[in-house]
Amino acid sequence: MFKVGNIIYFTPFYFKNGNTAKPKYFVVLKEVEGKTILASLPTRKDSIPKNEVVEYGCIELPDINLNCFVFSPETTITKCNKHFDFRTHIYGYQIDSYNIEELSDIYRIEGTDFEIFGEMQDKLFTQLIDCLKTSKAVKKKYIRILNQ
Repeated sequence: MFKVGNIIYFTPFYFKNGNTAKPKYFVVLKEVEGKTILASLPTRKDSIPKNEVVEYGCIELPDINLNCFVFSPETTITKCNKHFDFRTHIYGYQIDSYNIEELSDIYRIEGTDFEIFGEMQDKLFTQLIDCLKTSKAVKKKYIRILNQ
């Protein structure tokens, strides 16, 4: 389930900070020693300043400490030809690490607790990782992990 490049749809996702659980996509960015994964939770929320126009790809705005990778609804994201139905964002500051064992205990049943949305296309996944690991907005410890 937690293969690097996989997009998982949790129904619902239980947030670490205690926010109300809700259905959420989850992108596996890197696995660390079989115990931890580095991941991001894509969002519809657009926090990019209005004067910056990005329909697709990486945006880095160091003056405001913002890093984001944008997926347009027209972009085929997975190897099985799926796309997000709406403009979707992955923000560098929202990357986090998750314990694989804990996630596996919470999300046990595929088709009930989660579904594998698909594996990201290789070129797109590489663009996403390159965007994140060259960012000033991503925590240094995560950049080190992405560079391994």
